[in-house]
Amino acid sequence: MATAVQPDETSTFTSLNPANGEVVGEFPAMDASAVHAAVDRAHEAATWWSGLTPKQRRSRLMAWKARLVQGMEELAGLVHRETGKPAEDALLEIILAVVHLDWAAKNAHRVLRSRRVPGGIIAMNMKATVEYQPLGVVGVIGPWNYPVFTPMGSIAYALAAGNAVVFKPSEYTPAVGKWIVDSFADATGGHPVLQLVTGKGATGAALAGADVGKIAFTGSAATAKKVMAACAERLTPIVAECGGKDAFIVDADADLDAAADAAVWGAMSNAGQTCVGVERIYVVEGVYDAFVAKLTAQAEHLSPGDGERASYGPITMPSQLTIIERHIDDALARGATALVGGKGSVRAPYVDPVVLADVPEDSAAVTEETFGPTITVAKVRDADEAVRRANAGSYGLAGTVFAGQARRAREIARRMRSGMTAINSVISFASIPALPFGGVGESGFGRIHGADGLREFTRPKAISALRFTLPGTNLTSFNRGAGDVKRVVGMVRLLHGRGR
Repeated sequence: MATAVQPDETSTFTSLNPANGEVVGEFPAMDASAVHAAVDRAHEAATWWSGLTPKQRRSRLMAWKARLVQGMEELAGLVHRETGKPAEDALLEIILAVVHLDWAAKNAHRVLRSRRVPGGIIAMNMKATVEYQPLGVVGVIGPWNYPVFTPMGSIAYALAAGNAVVFKPSEYTPAVGKWIVDSFADATGGHPVLQLVTGKGATGAALAGADVGKIAFTGSAATAKKVMAACAERLTPIVAECGGKDAFIVDADADLDAAADAAVWGAMSNAGQTCVGVERIYVVEGVYDAFVAKLTAQAEHLSPGDGERASYGPITMPSQLTIIERHIDDALARGATALVGGKGSVRAPYVDPVVLADVPEDSAAVTEETFGPTITVAKVRDADEAVRRANAGSYGLAGTVFAGQARRAREIARRMRSGMTAINSVISFASIPALPFGGVGESGFGRIHGADGLREFTRPKAISALRFTLPGTNLTSFNRGAGDVKRVVGMVRLLHGRGR
């Protein structure tokens, strides 16, 4: 089992099932001293973990992967109870986490091993190498909407890179976080390489202010700024994956059936509580009416609930209901048309599907992250206008393009101001472990997943070593000859003075 931190037992909080209010469990609200104690233990464990060979770390991570697979149904049931999402959707996110853990474990040595780089003409007598050293201890602050997949995008890659990890799950999903940490201990032994700290904002702030090599944070931009402020006290670097207001572009030659299907799933799955989910759709005018008919027909058949037949579950965080309702009401008050749902769609803890058309581009429903099962759809003159509108906001996390012509689709995708874009699919980049994941602007910075994600949790170390001495070129010496610099200046003019 996981190494336990001993907090004040009188300070606890309760995890509730958002669908019915049932208690999932009681968890300690760990204070700064408990968090710092966990970090201290992690430093000791990091020395052991980084001292293992890459093969030894890989074998332990693969054992953990097997433990996750063996317990998938149990973990999915826990995700369902703490978030309300359907068990099948919980299984899908666990599968993604397993795939990423597998990739990180198998590719860490290849990506992070020492490599030679050219010395160049000035240092042709030097051997130059770059290696990637672990940071030591990484603090991971996870979200509640994808409590397995999202934090594992940091945890798995940080561990594979040779770090120990202290993990603070969301206060809405502490039981899921505990299961993840316990499963690692079960599979790998007694060293506290992966530890759990539970609590609310104060616990996260304590972790951000602790002696860690990096913080990996997922959450809102507003909270990210608070985490960054806490990290600034120690100049602790941070990778931040924040919210999004992701756009979906439908070009004139798109497969409209496929586009409508993808748009509805991207917007409504997990009750719209997906940072890379679809929130805005821009459709070229020639196919707008046909697309909207298909979109609304699909959305109308969805229904939230807690049963096996439910399309999606409740809104996990109660305070989000107010934001969703405000966005809908503001859009309708400013002239928008409700094609599906409307004012009565928010019925706590559920929100029925909402499709809004003719929404002003400066309204909250277009500019702010809604994080609910709602989408806005707008008619545009062409794909160029769609790109301009998609890029107008402050967020830049992900996007989607549906177009028939492959070259045109790729060109549109490149022009979208986002860290990731899917073509003729939705959120597909998240399922490809080799691709980096992250955003720009208000959506954060830094990357998890892939080779970039592995390197995110290391420090590059540059090493130069003298191979042999070149006569008359010892420039870094007070004993250099009178003509040494002159000879190098002549060589530089010959090689670089022509502007080619």
